[in-house]
Amino acid sequence: MEGTESTTRERSTAKDGNKAADQEVLSSKPLHRFVQREPRNVGIAILIFGCAEVMMGFTLFGERGAFTSFGIYTSFWQGTLFLVCGGLSIYTELRPSKKMVTVCLSMYVVSLLGIIVSLFYRIRLFSIYVLKLYRDEYLSLQRLDQIVAIEALLFTCSLFVAGLLIFLCVIARLALKSTRTQIIVRHIPAPPTDTTAT
Repeated sequence: MEGTESTTRERSTAKDGNKAADQEVLSSKPLHRFVQREPRNVGIAILIFGCAEVMMGFTLFGERGAFTSFGIYTSFWQGTLFLVCGGLSIYTELRPSKKMVTVCLSMYVVSLLGIIVSLFYRIRLFSIYVLKLYRDEYLSLQRLDQIVAIEALLFTCSLFVAGLLIFLCVIARLALKSTRTQIIVRHIPAPPTDTTAT
């Protein structure tokens, strides 16, 4: 089946007269390139950023009167996208298949589009705060600075996750590019045996 390709390792032992040979056959299908880059580790990092985004969303939720990125629920949908991408990356390394890499690639692209939307929205927020266009008599200047710091932190995290997602998009695309199966055979000679009796 084309959709259930996976990387496999087989070990076989062959005996030829007095010599024993140990061969390891590594089936390197296109998905092996994706698994070699260890998307699980990158997925764990993206999961952590997704959890941080969602938790900071609850902080911004408490400031409903303030002008924050909570206006379009950015922290919740972007954090959810990060959590889904991280989970898919982990699952795909454990059970690689062409269909799962395709699903991962599509989710990476959707998440990148979401990051672009959130970055533009947060840049707009920063410009409003810097130009002092936003004033609220119920919000102290110290609290406003804290909200700006949270938004700046989430902005920086989004940039970092965008870099990770671009890396994952590239390796997923390269894994799906080639459909030829390649087999690498490694021959490891057996250690010499001492035939002299003592």
